[in-house]
Amino acid sequence: MSDMKLAIMGASGRMGRELIRAVHETKGCSVAGGTEAAGSTAIGQDIGELAGIGPLGLSVTDDPLELFARIDGILDFTAPAATLAFAELAAQARIVHVIGTTGFSREDERKIEAAARHAAIVKAGNMSLGVNLLNALTKKVSRALDEDFDIEVLEMHHRDKVDAPSGTALMLGQAAAEGRGIDLEARAVRSRDGQTGARKRGDIGFATLRGGSVVGEHTVIFAADGERLELTHRASDRGIFSRGGVKAALWGKGKPPGLYSMMDVLGL
Repeated sequence: MSDMKLAIMGASGRMGRELIRAVHETKGCSVAGGTEAAGSTAIGQDIGELAGIGPLGLSVTDDPLELFARIDGILDFTAPAATLAFAELAAQARIVHVIGTTGFSREDERKIEAAARHAAIVKAGNMSLGVNLLNALTKKVSRALDEDFDIEVLEMHHRDKVDAPSGTALMLGQAAAEGRGIDLEARAVRSRDGQTGARKRGDIGFATLRGGSVVGEHTVIFAADGERLELTHRASDRGIFSRGGVKAALWGKGKPPGLYSMMDVLGL
């Protein structure tokens, strides 16, 4: 069986370079190209040299349409507007689309769901095995503990992260809400400032920290009178996300159109 040909969107970014290296090092797939936004200094550069693995004979392009016609899937950890454009093209090309982008609006989510009617899309706020296990545990613990236990989700990332709360924090909050059988959007508290009044029973709170070079830290806190349970995941290497993304792409090859998650990929 031939290797799965994968292209990396946002190839010159920090995550893009990690993804190039991960694809290059993984059996069963190969780097088939990469894109950057028009005007980027990376356009025309060899994608392998960009990632520090030596020349691959493939230049970074700003023309995804040409690229999508000759590949099997894309790895996309870019920005919401770019991801929506890629989703439409991937749906037309009927290729696998792995989405690690975060910060989508409700309308964005609907557009991705529409694209998934024509292509296999694997979308997750976090691609790591550990975080997805944390997600499963959060749902299970939330189901086991009643509203005597207040739920708070704390996350910290590097200073350059542009969206908050993180996609992973929202994913964990959703897992907690599903465990409780409640609507997250109706019960989420994303900020507190000034005279907020007492905490409402059953709400799910979010707290966001930004600083330094922190790759990602997430803690789900279940706090009751006299006791507190904390579930924590700390990432120190972006490689866990890129390897998870590649695993998702390989899993998606040959799957029927649909919107999948890392929970599907990992069998959780």
